[in-house]
Amino acid sequence: MPEAKQAGEARDGWEWVEPTVWTERMLSALEEGVKGGKWYSLMDKVYRMPNLMSAYKEVKRRKGGAGVDHETMEMIERELNENLRKISRELASGEYRPRAIKRTWIEKAGSREKRPLGIPTVRDRIAQAALRHVLEPIFERDFAEQSYGFRPKRGSKDALRRVNKLLEAGNHWVVDADLKSYFDTIPHERLMARVEEKVSDGRVTELLRAYLTQDVMESMASWSPEEGTPQGAVISPLLSNIYLDELDHKMAEHGYEMVRYADDFVILSRSREEAEEALEEVKRWTAKAGLTLHPEKTRIVDARQEKAGFDFLGYHFERGMKWRRKKSLKKLKETIRRKTKRNNGRSLQVIIKDVNRTTRGWFEYFKHSHKTTFKPLDGWIRRRLRTILRKRKRQRGQAKTMRDHLRWPNAYFEEQGLITLESALVEARQSSTR
Repeated sequence: MPEAKQAGEARDGWEWVEPTVWTERMLSALEEGVKGGKWYSLMDKVYRMPNLMSAYKEVKRRKGGAGVDHETMEMIERELNENLRKISRELASGEYRPRAIKRTWIEKAGSREKRPLGIPTVRDRIAQAALRHVLEPIFERDFAEQSYGFRPKRGSKDALRRVNKLLEAGNHWVVDADLKSYFDTIPHERLMARVEEKVSDGRVTELLRAYLTQDVMESMASWSPEEGTPQGAVISPLLSNIYLDELDHKMAEHGYEMVRYADDFVILSRSREEAEEALEEVKRWTAKAGLTLHPEKTRIVDARQEKAGFDFLGYHFERGMKWRRKKSLKKLKETIRRKTKRNNGRSLQVIIKDVNRTTRGWFEYFKHSHKTTFKPLDGWIRRRLRTILRKRKRQRGQAKTMRDHLRWPNAYFEEQGLITLESALVEARQSSTR
């Protein structure tokens, strides 16, 4: 028989779980495996007040607006304990019913297209967060290694490092796959069957079904979805990973090197034949799972060839180099344009601080791009700032002349505190070699 773990040992590797739910005893059961592989009696963990309080704090950190009931976080907080107790009572009694989701449309990065975003009520977001606290460790325990999206202690940079490593090892034939409207097309019954493989608490599965089928309201119209899980709902990322986990394991069993972040994935192979076999396997699985590969966006490329690379998580990989995607740069410029309009009435120092906040975050993610990315961008930002200064001197047009450059040289903007991406790159590379 295995030796009993000392107090605290069961939490090794599980530091991220909700401690008001996952006790040492529960974590030990999670690691050792529960009888029959299924979990019962989970709802009482969901509606406990400490869990709901933790869920509320999480929802508050993430911010977000009111749902269809127009109830804001501030309104919930006025009588916080009583509001959480009400959610607890309704979950315990089975009276809890999710409100409709408010659908809005947001712009896609660097595109004229828009994508739907669902906004649940604040109460529903709190209840969903409490439910996720209970369910996530159960499924996280067996999730495949090559999945990186919406998972604790993992992120997009980990996925990008894995892609880099595989390319450097000679896996340059790439299946660049695109699941068409994945979140909107997940079949409810098949998804619930995956959940029920590990969860046998009927009240929990009933609550999940209620979330999947809750009405969607857009303008004055409303409808009940027959498939999909709404983007924007707290529970959706976990459900999306649960449904694709079978594909993750199938690819691993066949020896294919897949890297997945949510519904975005690539498969890296050493030969075209292997890539074609992998793609056929994905096609068979998606057809069986009720999903669709986008016929125009799914392709096989040789990443060694010029103009034949692939995009993944904001980067473009081609000929052994990594570039930021054109869409990523376009989105950055759109943001900076809004902050550097010629008629901006704020002081130059305030404008620069605002620009720095944007460029600092962008650079942190894209600092591994090819070095030629940064110098032109620095120059473009300075021209935007010089144009503002021209306007204040009652001069028309954009700052493009040598006279403008001499009047406000690069050093002038550095003195005002402007971050230069080229200098940030040098400093980042020096830090990495220390």
